[in-house]
Amino acid sequence: MSLRQGQPAGQHRPNPSEQAYNIIPVHNLLSDHPSLRYPEVRAAAAALRAVGDLRLPHYIQWNDQMDLLDWLGAFFGFQDDNVRNQREHLVLHLANAQMRLTPPPDNIDALDAAVIRSFRRKLLQNYTSWCSYLGRKSNVWISESDRRRELLYVSLYLLIWGESANLRFLPECICYIFHHMAMELNRVLDDYIDENTGRPAVPSVCGENAFLNRVVRPIYETVQTEVKNSKNGTAPHSAWRNYDDVNEYFWSRRCFEKLKWPIDVGSNFFVTERKDRRVGKTSFVEQRSFWNLFRSFDKLWIMLILFLQAAIIVAWEEDDYPWQALERRDVRVRVLTVFFTWSGLRFLQSLIDVAMQYSLVSRETFWVGMRMVLKSVVAAGWIIAFGVFYDRIWTQKNQDRRWSDEANKRVGSFLEVVLLFILPEILALALFILPWIRNFLENTNWRIFYLLTWWFQTRTFVGRGLREGLLDNIRYTLFWLVVLAAKFCFSFFLQIKPMIAPTKTLLDLKNMKYEWHEFPHSSNSFAVGILWFPVVLIYLMDLQIWYSIYSSFVGATVGLFAHLGEIRNMQQLRLRFQFFASAVQFNLMPQEQLLNTRRTLRSKLNDAIHRLKLRYGFGRPLKKLESNQVEANKFALIWNEIIATFREEDIISDSEVELLELPPNIWNISVIRWPCLLLCNELLLALGQAKELVDASDKWLWYKICKNDYRRCAIIEAYCSIRHLLLCIVKCDTEEHSIITVLFQEIDQSIQTERFTSTFRTTALPQIHAKFITLLELLMKNKKDINKVVNILQALYEIAIRDFYKEKRSIEKLKEDGLAPHRSVSSEGLLFENAIELPKSDNKKFYHQVRRLHTILTSRDSMHNIPVNLEAKRRIAFFSNSLFMNMPHAPQVEKMMAFSVLTPYYNEDVLYSKEQLITENEDGVSTLYYLQTIYADEWKNFLERMRREGMVNDHEIWTTKLKDLRLWASYRGQTLSRTVRGMMYYYRALKMLAFLDSASEMDIREGSRELASMRPIGSMDSFSSERSLSSRTLSRIDSTVSLLFKGHEHGTALMKYTYVVACQVYGAQKAKKDPRAEEILYLMKNHEALRVAYVDVVSLGRGEKEYYSVLVKYDQRLQKEVEIYRIKLPGPLKLGEGKPENQNHALIFTRGDAVQTIDMNQDNYFEEALKMRNLLEEYKNYYGIRKPTILGVREHIFTGSVSSLAWFMSAQETSFVTLGQRVLANPLKIRMHYGHPDVFDRFWFLTRGGISKASRVINISEDIFAGFNCTLRGGNVTHHEYIQVGKGRDVGLNQISMFEAKVASGNGEQVLSRDVYRLGHRLDFFRMLSFFYTTVGFFFNTQMVVLTVYAFLWGRLYLALSGVEASAVANDTTNNKALGTILNQQLIIQLGMFTALPMIVENSLEHGFLGAIWDFITMQLQLSSVFYMFSMGTRAHYFGRTILHGGAKYRATRRGFVVQHKSFAENYRLYAHSHFAKAIELGLILVVYAAHSPIATDSFVYIALTISSWFLVLSWIMAPFIFNPSGFDWLKTVYDFEEFMNWIWYRGSVFAKAEQSWEKWWYEEQDHLRTTGLWGKILEVILDLRFFFFQYWIVYQLDIAAGSRSIAVFLLSWIYVVVAVGIYVVVAYAQDKYAAKEHIYYRLVQLLVIILAILVIVVLVEFTQFSFADFFVSLMAFIPTGWGFILIAQVLRPFFQDRMIWGFVVSVARMYYILLGAIVMAPVAVLSWLPGFQSMQTRILFNEAFSRGLQIFKIVTGKRI
Repeated sequence: MSLRQGQPAGQHRPNPSEQAYNIIPVHNLLSDHPSLRYPEVRAAAAALRAVGDLRLPHYIQWNDQMDLLDWLGAFFGFQDDNVRNQREHLVLHLANAQMRLTPPPDNIDALDAAVIRSFRRKLLQNYTSWCSYLGRKSNVWISESDRRRELLYVSLYLLIWGESANLRFLPECICYIFHHMAMELNRVLDDYIDENTGRPAVPSVCGENAFLNRVVRPIYETVQTEVKNSKNGTAPHSAWRNYDDVNEYFWSRRCFEKLKWPIDVGSNFFVTERKDRRVGKTSFVEQRSFWNLFRSFDKLWIMLILFLQAAIIVAWEEDDYPWQALERRDVRVRVLTVFFTWSGLRFLQSLIDVAMQYSLVSRETFWVGMRMVLKSVVAAGWIIAFGVFYDRIWTQKNQDRRWSDEANKRVGSFLEVVLLFILPEILALALFILPWIRNFLENTNWRIFYLLTWWFQTRTFVGRGLREGLLDNIRYTLFWLVVLAAKFCFSFFLQIKPMIAPTKTLLDLKNMKYEWHEFPHSSNSFAVGILWFPVVLIYLMDLQIWYSIYSSFVGATVGLFAHLGEIRNMQQLRLRFQFFASAVQFNLMPQEQLLNTRRTLRSKLNDAIHRLKLRYGFGRPLKKLESNQVEANKFALIWNEIIATFREEDIISDSEVELLELPPNIWNISVIRWPCLLLCNELLLALGQAKELVDASDKWLWYKICKNDYRRCAIIEAYCSIRHLLLCIVKCDTEEHSIITVLFQEIDQSIQTERFTSTFRTTALPQIHAKFITLLELLMKNKKDINKVVNILQALYEIAIRDFYKEKRSIEKLKEDGLAPHRSVSSEGLLFENAIELPKSDNKKFYHQVRRLHTILTSRDSMHNIPVNLEAKRRIAFFSNSLFMNMPHAPQVEKMMAFSVLTPYYNEDVLYSKEQLITENEDGVSTLYYLQTIYADEWKNFLERMRREGMVNDHEIWTTKLKDLRLWASYRGQTLSRTVRGMMYYYRALKMLAFLDSASEMDIREGSRELASMRPIGSMDSFSSERSLSSRTLSRIDSTVSLLFKGHEHGTALMKYTYVVACQVYGAQKAKKDPRAEEILYLMKNHEALRVAYVDVVSLGRGEKEYYSVLVKYDQRLQKEVEIYRIKLPGPLKLGEGKPENQNHALIFTRGDAVQTIDMNQDNYFEEALKMRNLLEEYKNYYGIRKPTILGVREHIFTGSVSSLAWFMSAQETSFVTLGQRVLANPLKIRMHYGHPDVFDRFWFLTRGGISKASRVINISEDIFAGFNCTLRGGNVTHHEYIQVGKGRDVGLNQISMFEAKVASGNGEQVLSRDVYRLGHRLDFFRMLSFFYTTVGFFFNTQMVVLTVYAFLWGRLYLALSGVEASAVANDTTNNKALGTILNQQLIIQLGMFTALPMIVENSLEHGFLGAIWDFITMQLQLSSVFYMFSMGTRAHYFGRTILHGGAKYRATRRGFVVQHKSFAENYRLYAHSHFAKAIELGLILVVYAAHSPIATDSFVYIALTISSWFLVLSWIMAPFIFNPSGFDWLKTVYDFEEFMNWIWYRGSVFAKAEQSWEKWWYEEQDHLRTTGLWGKILEVILDLRFFFFQYWIVYQLDIAAGSRSIAVFLLSWIYVVVAVGIYVVVAYAQDKYAAKEHIYYRLVQLLVIILAILVIVVLVEFTQFSFADFFVSLMAFIPTGWGFILIAQVLRPFFQDRMIWGFVVSVARMYYILLGAIVMAPVAVLSWLPGFQSMQTRILFNEAFSRGLQIFKIVTGKRI
């Protein structure tokens, strides 16, 4: 599996000139490489080689080629390739930093000291903070003049980081290592003498691979052992140390005392087995419990609970308004009881802290335990104090029987106690108002401040100084004050107040007879609790809805001010295209006068004024553009390159290219030659104006025409083109040529003297126009008829001479003026007869202009439908709109920040193979056929391009053009090749921009003309001759502009951009000859800036293996893959979650100041790549009080057009990644990192743990933890919408559900994490609210909605069956009030629709209000609400299950194309527990309620009460079939049911998979119950007991009960259960014993059972009040009982599994799951049998495609078009 077998680290170095290099050959500065032309590179390399008088290591033979990194590598035992990697890393960074210096240094050949100093401060900033935090003096000793020492420190840190492998996730561990190694470096530099040896000091860790073996490996092995203790993530988090625990060990001084240096491997830090010596969890213990939500966000729940209590107290008085009740002293005093509740909640929190964090306490952390105990004691003390003082108030009041002065004094005493209680909150409020003081206090490491804050919070290295600036504080505080005011007003008047009267009535009901056995109780308080429970749940969750409503409007407002959506389509672009050209120049072209490092107020004001002029067209930018041909040519080059990429991607056709491109200025045309798209119809309109204004003056006519700039340009271009055309086709030495010349001279003269209308008849222009169209059509034909051309020219001449001139001239006068031939017609032939010479057909430049002129002359339509492709329209509109938004000015490429892109890849598709494309599914539909149909226009454009590139026969697409075909298909899927193509647009854009930066006016002018003469018309690809056509198609690094490059652009782009794909198993793929390896090599071959990093596993024999992190590239000179770096790892790469580990190992090979994280399902666009250098300038701007550390980038979901389901997902995702993140960034200041494609400040994150977290299970949503970590460490995350990156999403319901399950499970794990706990406590109150409701709170409230439905329905069922509801109905007034309250509850649940509001608002902003409303209505008609309701169930199920039991895992969604019908069995396996079982439970409740509720007798009332619940039930059952292709096809339904029954009865072997055997699947579904803790099992059993209530409540409703309320009725009902079990056991026993061999006995047993059952029924009917209705009603009682037993048996499986009863449980469970499947299948079968539903379902599922004229029904039914 290796390219080379275990190469030793200390082997002989190859000749420097032969070494493979990554980007620049630092080892050989004399080589001919374009990057080495920069003096900054040579200066950085020279600074590293300044070894000078340093004491040389005696371990190696030193030579003059070695530098400071070699010196450090020799002394400290770093690997050679790590040294080489960091050498290039450092040289590149220092050179780029020096390039950016403004003004440039005096000596450009020497490295500027400011560059090194700035880099050292940034790189070691975290180390400096760590030293300060621990009270240790930094070991970085700097003197102003010693530049070499600074270089040594940064080099040492980078070498440590580059070889730390998995330890890179432990930033403070790296600080600890650097701290000691820096001290040893100081000893060497300062020539210390070792006291023990008397010789010069040497590092304690030295020798070959010493750093890896003696420093990294011991810590790595400790982490590895802890991961093994996790039992593959199934052990409780509290039982093992994860990455954070190990890292946080270095947050205390004990790391110095215990670990020492060199590292003491005998320290208890390395003990992983013995609990008495083992270091356990360090500063936080993750415990699996819902109490984490209260513990982490206690301030939120305290606020909600206290308001609820106060509101109930005030509402109890039943006044119209709350202030009326508060006028009474009694009410005000009762409201003071909220402080009892507050103190009680504090006490509860202290108990939860003790229960969850007790394991932190040890001899070393005594004070942690002491504080826990003291907090509980003090909280209990406050409860007692409040109780005593409050009791004194009422005692005194009752004694005096009024509010006497003494009673008032006691109220005052109570308030004094309250003031003391809330004193910390008042102090926190003061610090909130003055955030800079809070930040100062928290960041100060003075011991006095630590002692003052010890009581309130644990001292941690992170989470300090998180307050924002005052202005930001005001903004997000106002937002939340408005939201909270709306929520509390709504809650008081519409939730709480209406409940008071029904509550009082229920409490006042006396002697109420219950419908079942009444256990002793004194009031109806339980019924009141049942009534209030759903109201309280809604009250606790509806803040999420209010947040959604207000954030939508705030986000829209912010978007409006950001100028989003101003250009939505091609029509709007057409109106602003002339300003757009100036905007391109202003934003994308460097303007040095605007790039001052210090932006003054005046420069900002000038900038704003300039943008205002651009945006609204002030200042005539078009005239300025015309007067500056260089700017115009630059714009044309950029625009044409964008159009060229569109053609390469096949989203426009060759003809559309000609309509969209800006042709170079040839044929002596004096105006900008705008795209034909803009000039269409303008000439005809001008002719109409000229015809109407016959008598107008030249000035007036020209004024009217010039009111439209496009019209003016169209006229001038047409006139100049016609003149040039005629002079071109007529021979130069002929009289005809001179006649044409004279004619145009007279026209020019009349125009200059403003006598055109007085000299010529404008009414003749339509005739001339018609003749010229005929002439052009003749010229465009393949076979040109010269005679017809002559005839047309003669006709034109006649019109011009006779009709065009107002003044009639004689022949003699015409000859005299040169407008008639002097020769006789008979001797020389007719006019033009021998004077025509047409250009040859291969003169494509000429005929291109002819076609353009013909388009201008003939186009009558407005061409609003050009381009035809929707994606092309969207991209042009977004790009043009973005340039009118505010963005930083672009620096020159040489002065821009360097950056990298990193993509993790495991084993996904690289290119679709031929087999994948042609293989048909069960419906006869192949992937290629699907793509051809979905992307019909792009397929047509592809074939057109292939024919242009030499394809003669369409069958060649499968032979010579097969690679192109595979690429075309792959670029429309979610493949690596699509991602690589998109990311390499950065490289292509940078090369072009580098050329434009350095090109002179002459270069631009001549280059434009050269391109015009060289580029073949219709062919947008210009490539070097040695490249094959096949490779051209893949490569996006070549372009039309590349023909003009001078050579340096290649080197500049390489220095500024690197793309690394972390192909983790690429080595194994090569060893197995996996086609993916060849395809990855193919990508490297065609993209020179692409690098591939992978982990190579080298077998040493005897089971031993070595692991290497390897970087490779394709060497164009050697024409093969070459290995650049090979860095040995301490062990296997994957210890935690795979994706972040993969990113981490490749991160050392990235370069630059920033790194953009791009996933495998993403794409990029060339026009967006042009704005990357603008985006990187954002790092220089302050957003609030901090500069950004993560630049959030907008995403476009490109999978929305595949199906309606994909559209729903796309719309939901789009609203989140645009409006949602816009609001989070501004004004809420709480945006995190939610995945890709954000841009990270690379060196900031490099020193703080990397761009993700990797601890097993807890960090399964690895990306978001980068945002958490960033915020906790004082970073700043911004969001920028003037640039976008494409992103694919899952397009099938099963894929989407697995993705939702993964995200929900990840959020469930986040609830347990230390990051969420710290953010909940360290953020101020309002940012904490923003954080909660946009992360874990969203999922928690989704679950609360589902719980509300459960609570409401179970509560209604209780009230109906108990008789409480019947008693309430007796009082009409009370009933009406209660009913109104219940309907209000339903209204709130339905307000969940407002969660779709962000989607509507964002759509309105970007696509217009009417379009957004139409889209919303269309989505509703396509049952989007069913999909969203179903997704809500998925999120609720997996979020709750993960918190209770764990079981979060990565779910591969296989992002493919979904047109294949999913079988019923597959859907059943996915949704049986998460949706089907729950839906049937709720449906059963609704049916029983309808049968027994007195309110339900009124159909309208029942519908009003339960419609939303029924909608939920139907959505959860039917969604998998509604959104399943051919979901209602009768034959497929029959086949599906047969397959389902085969699956459920298959017993198979122990090796059977879940897809084959129901039993195997059932066991896998219980995995989370096997790994859950004791409390999880207890809570699961408690929840399962609800199914027994059916039996208790329903048996008393049976006729056989005869109205008895005795407990004996319920106890006797268990006889039914026992008998049913007995019968089942007998039948099962008989089946096992007799069914196979003695079948008659088995039938006999069945007969006896049937006879016995009939006899029992007859006896019951005869001797009791049993009715046949009882039989069916009792099923609703006893079937849930059996289900409850099965669920409890699953929890207790470890106890039952080895006993005989377990077989019975499995057998009964199988029958229940068959029943479950039959209930679900029933409505599907009915709808499949009814005619028309299949076509309707197909229409619903694929309506978006239908609207684009596609025949999806033929796809899904396999009928070819």
